[in-house]
Formats: sequence, structure tokens, C-alpha cells
Amino acid sequence: MSMWMFYGKLLALCVIVIARVSIGEPLSSKECENLGFSGLALCSDCNTFAEYVKNQELVSDCLKCCTEDSDDSMSKITYSGAILEVCMRKLVFYPEIVGFIEEEKDKFPSVKVQYVFNSPPKLIMLDDDGQFKENIRIDNWKREHILQFLREKVKSASSAI
Repeated sequence: MSMWMFYGKLLALCVIVIARVSIGEPLSSKECENLGFSGLALCSDCNTFAEYVKNQELVSDCLKCCTEDSDDSMSKITYSGAILEVCMRKLVFYPEIVGFIEEEKDKFPSVKVQYVFNSPPKLIMLDDDGQFKENIRIDNWKREHILQFLREKVKSASSAI
């Protein structure tokens, strides 16, 4: 019986070591997007995710794409502008995004709308030089979430002067 306990403990130790090694280096934002992670997930979200999804590789990918939990880490990041990219043919499936474009978009002069065939709805966040910084999928966002995010994360035109 003690031999089985030894092998059981050895197996558990191996699983823990493999799990820690598989976390590895963080992935680029493009790699994370291709895997379905936006990079905005907090690492604590990945831990919650792991409770429900038993696919260790998927959890590992989440951990490679997450942001460490911190009150200050995400709140300080701002962008000079954004591009709301969406496929015009798919807009019918996203009434919240249509509502934002038609009624709210003019409140954000540094946000442009770009129609790209077959593109899922996403915000492409831009730095001070107008260069790509981050992609954020917004498929399931409500209009108020888009508004709140842009108010908090995109510098207003008056502060750029």
C-alpha cells in the first residue's frame, strides 16, 4: 500500500512541475488574439477559468496572455486613439455596436471606424504615434461598456494639445 502512495505522490509532483513549466513565457498580443484571449484578462480570471475548464493547455495559454492583478496596472494605461474595426456584413448581428457607431461615436474624435471584410468587432488601440498597441475584441460588449472603456482609456482631444 505504501508503494502506491509513493507513486501517487510522485505523480502529483510531476503534474505540478509540468504545469509550472508549461506556463512559460508570455505570448505576444497577436498570438494571444489568435488563441482567443484579448490580453485584458486578469490572471485571477485564468485561475477561475481553470476551475471550470479541465484542459491544462488552454489554461496555460490563458496564463501566458493574462495581466497580473493590480489596482494600478490597467487603470494607468491610456491610448491616443482607437480604430473600431468590424465587418459591415456582420453588423446586423451586433446591434450594440451599430448603436454606438450611429449615436455615440462622434463623442470620440480620436476613434475611427474601419470596415474590414470578415473582421470580428474589435478596438485597435493606438499609441501617441498612431501605431498599433493592442487589439481588444468587443463582440459581446454592450454600448455602455464601449462608452465607459473609451472614456477611461482614450485620451480626449483637448488633453492631446
